[in-house]
Amino acid sequence: MTLVEQELPAFDMQAAEEFSMKMGEVVNSGAVAVMLSVGHKTGLFDVMGGAGPMTSAQIAGRAGLNERYVREWLAAMVMGGVVHYQPDAKFYDLPAEHAASLTRGAALGNFAVHAQFIPMVGAMQEKLVESFKTGAGLKYDDFPCFHEIMSEDSDQTVVANIFEGILPLEPRLTERLEAGIDVLDAGCGRGHALTTLAKHFPASRFTGYDLCTETIAHAREYAAAAGVTNINFQVRDLSDFDERARYDLVTSFDAVHDQKHPADFLKRIKRALRPDGIHLMQDIGGSAHLEKNHDFPFAAFLYTASCAHCMAISLGQGGDGLGTMWGWETAEGFLKDAGYKTVERHSFEGDPMNVWFISKV
Repeated sequence: MTLVEQELPAFDMQAAEEFSMKMGEVVNSGAVAVMLSVGHKTGLFDVMGGAGPMTSAQIAGRAGLNERYVREWLAAMVMGGVVHYQPDAKFYDLPAEHAASLTRGAALGNFAVHAQFIPMVGAMQEKLVESFKTGAGLKYDDFPCFHEIMSEDSDQTVVANIFEGILPLEPRLTERLEAGIDVLDAGCGRGHALTTLAKHFPASRFTGYDLCTETIAHAREYAAAAGVTNINFQVRDLSDFDERARYDLVTSFDAVHDQKHPADFLKRIKRALRPDGIHLMQDIGGSAHLEKNHDFPFAAFLYTASCAHCMAISLGQGGDGLGTMWGWETAEGFLKDAGYKTVERHSFEGDPMNVWFISKV
């Protein structure tokens, strides 16, 4: 009997149709996500935010873009419920309530930044499919614009909250930075967070390590443009990082779970700290237990990011491949096993996705 001739198992038709409709909504939402990314990269959301109703020609003119492409993009945004449309006047409007989540510096965070991950994964899908067959990992070079996207994400998550929320997690840390200490950002990316700290605390000395040459080049340019001189960025493979008692503060922002061997990496960071040293670590706040993540914000998105990037990047280094959702329980356990005297876990009410650890030597 061929596969076509086999009798299909009985199923609940109503439940099947409801699921089919859900899948249709998923595909539709995926298309909207791609167009959100386009709107962010082209600056269309920024020119529409606060501008009121405009024609497609006016919007294109403000953005310096081709009207025909802009008009088709607007149609997708109208159908996605993002942009409002007045058919008689052919006016398009991005309501203030929507702009609050879609423009640069938006009050509720710019979700269009995260939407960029969807087309990025699509661009490298064939390499990912091949990895499913071979079990091989991936390299940072396999991902177009990854560090640019992560830098924008860091600007919202870390830089925007670093003085009012993050540093106060540890009493006297700001005071110590003002007096002058040695700081390392392990996995610094494009260096926006470290440069922000260096500019604010001129008496302290800052070092940033990252694996990618292009990323460090951008970090150096960014620091130079900001007029910051108490900072040093270096290309460094942190899998063999072995500096002893050199820093008073080590930061790692959304960087540990990508490492080759996270548990070993955290022990290396601990050895790099001086007595009274502090490790400030940000990571994803999901659970290590799949069944506990049903209500965690963007859980499906994060598992996708893990499969397509974080897990694969670690495997590409011959590593453990723990992935984005390795879990706060795993992270906390690794930190305690590293030998810190105290490990404190924190979260912010307005940021349910991330968890913050303060570990003291």
